[in-house]
Amino acid sequence: MKTLIVYDSVFGNTEKIAQAIGNALSFRTSVEMLRVGDAKLEHLTDLDVLVVGSPTRVFKPTKTITNFLKSISKKGLKGVKVAAFDTRLTMSVIEESRVLLFFVRLFGYAAKPIAEKLKGKGGKLIIPPEGFFVKGMEGPLEEGEIERATSWAKEIVKSKDWFNNETSFRRSRCICQT
Repeated sequence: MKTLIVYDSVFGNTEKIAQAIGNALSFRTSVEMLRVGDAKLEHLTDLDVLVVGSPTRVFKPTKTITNFLKSISKKGLKGVKVAAFDTRLTMSVIEESRVLLFFVRLFGYAAKPIAEKLKGKGGKLIIPPEGFFVKGMEGPLEEGEIERATSWAKEIVKSKDWFNNETSFRRSRCICQT
């Protein structure tokens, strides 16, 4: 199986989460990690799994992630399993400001719109979008978030869709080798 993780990172927090996810998945699949500026549409060829992550900036993904997702054709992810994540402030920080709380409730975070765009391009969402917490606008990550990202990645591998395709993949390899 071939997995691609595309991410953007402003202060390095989202990159750390992407690395934790990549490390956890690398035990079951070939993983390539690319900062979104280095990702090209050719990287989506023969892809089994695409994971996309972004910091939440002004209640949405970064512009570079949004532009990358827009560049994918309408059915460009047909047959590809997809997952989305973001980094975000904790609710305790958000609740300190009524204005910030209002806008978060109104607009949300980056992961859900990323997941919707991936599905809109034909991808099959195999796990709900996830948010990982930072202590302030620039971070660092909250304690335990790297471990939570690792656990989330392991849930991707445990998903029914991952297993079914991996079983088919193994079966076809066995047939070819005999």
